[in-house]
Amino acid sequence: MQRDHGLPHSHENQNRMGAVFILIVVYMVIEVIAGFATKSLALLADAGHMLTDAGAIGLALLAMGFARRPATQKNTYGFYRMEILAALINAVILLGISFYILYEAWERFKNPPAIQSIPMLIVATIGLGVNLFSMKLLHAQAEHNLNIKAAYLEVLSDMLASIGVIAASLIMIFTHWYYADPLISAGIGLFILPRTWNLLNQSVHILLEGTPLHIKLDEVEAAIQSVDGVKAIHDLHVWTITSGIDSLSAHIAVDVNAHHHKILTALQELLQARFKISHTTIQLEEERCKQPGC
Repeated sequence: MQRDHGLPHSHENQNRMGAVFILIVVYMVIEVIAGFATKSLALLADAGHMLTDAGAIGLALLAMGFARRPATQKNTYGFYRMEILAALINAVILLGISFYILYEAWERFKNPPAIQSIPMLIVATIGLGVNLFSMKLLHAQAEHNLNIKAAYLEVLSDMLASIGVIAASLIMIFTHWYYADPLISAGIGLFILPRTWNLLNQSVHILLEGTPLHIKLDEVEAAIQSVDGVKAIHDLHVWTITSGIDSLSAHIAVDVNAHHHKILTALQELLQARFKISHTTIQLEEERCKQPGC
């Protein structure tokens, strides 16, 4: 039984994610050591943030490994949806991080601690370089794969945190105004929230088998009805299996004397060329009359 659904994943995507994971883990260890050496709570807290990110990206890598497994009699689509589940979990984790940042910022507004600003600046600058390089590795595929997009947002949140820490440390070095730390932290949390909410909505929408956001169902229906021999269409459904794979199923009424193979070929070519839908299940039905009960 053929179950190849044309998943556009590649070893390159997995290798890029693996490289980002290693970079984050290595920098996290450096940040923990620096945090204890300088007694900087801010660095230790950021290391905790990076530990959460490393866990989320590790989960994404695990999901990508599952997605590469072949389909079985029990799982005829394979394990493609594992990537969407991982993106959903990552979105929830990011929301938790955002709310934690906002909570911690509120606590520090009430009682801002004195921070060793110079070591904080040095480590944050190194972290910024790590995050920028990681973002470069992931950027090309972030808009085409929800799993990679989730990892990209994880690294983006780290990059913003690094910029915030750098800015806060410079302010505190020159002014000793320790309210800079919670103020910038709150801005980072508010920046992350809407992007994470969008990722969460996309993941849930796919799991609920909603129509892909880039496809308008009425346009698909109109395109199908424009094919010679097609008379009517019903039970039209379009949904996403995983990032990059959209599926369509439909019942299509055709002329009694229509050439079924010719119509089916025309429909498949049209859907692939115009809507990038390569996996289709189309049932052709001869339209013998239009009266109810015919």
